[in-house]
Amino acid sequence: MRIEDLKKVSLGHYPTPLEKMENLSKELGKGELTIKRDDTTGPAFGGNKTRKLEYLLQEAIDTGCTAVLTFGGTQTNHGRTTVGAAIKLGLKPILILKGEDPGYLSGNLTLDALMGADIYFVPEEKDQEQAANEVIKKYETAGDQVYVVPMGGSNYLGAVGYIMSVKEIMEQMKAQALDIDHVVCTVGSMGTYAGMLIGAKYFNAPFDIIAVPVMPEEKDEEVLAYANEICEHFDLDITIAKEELKIAYGPANAPYAGEEYNKPDPITREAIMMLAKSEAIMLDPTYTGKTFRGFVELIQAGDWIKPHENAMFLHTGGAMALWTKEHLDDMQEQLRTNCKTTQA
Repeated sequence: MRIEDLKKVSLGHYPTPLEKMENLSKELGKGELTIKRDDTTGPAFGGNKTRKLEYLLQEAIDTGCTAVLTFGGTQTNHGRTTVGAAIKLGLKPILILKGEDPGYLSGNLTLDALMGADIYFVPEEKDQEQAANEVIKKYETAGDQVYVVPMGGSNYLGAVGYIMSVKEIMEQMKAQALDIDHVVCTVGSMGTYAGMLIGAKYFNAPFDIIAVPVMPEEKDEEVLAYANEICEHFDLDITIAKEELKIAYGPANAPYAGEEYNKPDPITREAIMMLAKSEAIMLDPTYTGKTFRGFVELIQAGDWIKPHENAMFLHTGGAMALWTKEHLDDMQEQLRTNCKTTQA
């Protein structure tokens, strides 16, 4: 079966907007810049996981599952989207979150709780998979059949969502008379980047795919192996070569990934503010803010993205992470400078 013919449930609103960033294009003074708004699709504020979950939760339904369990950090965007998708499809949502119970719900955790998800916090020192097995056993004893969605929805099936996204972008380019030379996306659990890499080659796209990592670890070999396993699994008759990988890590003394996965970072915050002030589009401090910083610096450097070339930024969602307590606390002093008082 061709990947184009794989069954999927309907969760998103497609095509997601592909918009010009005219103010930012003028500010940077290089090529024409666009943004793909995958933050506008799917349940519970959507995001890039929606495209993956459409295929994964089709499998959950086909196998008779009544509950959906997935993993993540305490502020996982993937977890929040999975909860929303499960609710929409009448499935019971379960989250296994790595880290201590913060004792205060903010950001994604607020939304998870509002939707009625069963949330289990697993301390760092405890094995997350073992904890999940214990939870699954509990639900199955009560009569549920649990479908497990991998971290980030990133497996062979989930990656199809972003293979197919390339076809959607190409159709929009034609309809809107747009030229795009480069697409810049996030790489975390790898499904989005690997899927787009494969999609660009499979559909003979006129652009390449550049990724910015959200964690400081080297990703090249892992992404390459994963992408080619997907190609082999679906008999796509293509291979991703090492030289086709473009992962921008940033300067050694200030990598795009920051110091840690969810740690407030002032350089990332400046990138978030740049897009907010130029296009009124909100990013998050854990994923898209880091990727957008890389996007801007790659354009400014003129190396991978030449001054005359056009680039598209993939917005994968997650802006609600701005409302997590740790990031709100970190931003207060800088943002308060915009607050004025008047004498009545």
